Amino acid sequence: MTLCDYFSAADDQVAVAVLRTPGGPGQAELEVVFLKNIDPVVAIAQLEAVMTGCSYEEASERPRSGQLLSEPEDGPPFVISLSDTVIDALATASQGDLVRFAEPWSTTDELRQIGLSVQATAAALEALAALAQRAQASDQRLYCWWAL
Repeated sequence: MTLCDYFSAADDQVAVAVLRTPGGPGQAELEVVFLKNIDPVVAIAQLEAVMTGCSYEEASERPRSGQLLSEPEDGPPFVISLSDTVIDALATASQGDLVRFAEPWSTTDELRQIGLSVQATAAALEALAALAQRAQASDQRLYCWWAL
């Protein structure tokens, strides 16, 4: 099972510095949403596609989408960036939007494989949206600390 801790940081350098903190961003006193098995590359690009109406391919090719920021030979754990587009979509989504997006996102192959229910998907979306709102208010970006 992979640990996917989504967190906000001021910039890429601060985000990558989390790798020097045993236990990751939660121990580095950053705002964190702890999600297991929600992949920051594929699942988050699928979420962006659901939320923005673009294709998965388009979402996955956006700048910063699933970009590995840490050195591959040093990990895991790794630090991966999220696109500004998905951060904006999460930060501006209404409660109704989040509920509406939960079902199609929960039916993607990645989330079905881990057995995430629509209710659990909605809870994850609410947590990510709140994190994105706080990040934008503080002029920060979102990242994922991915570890085995």
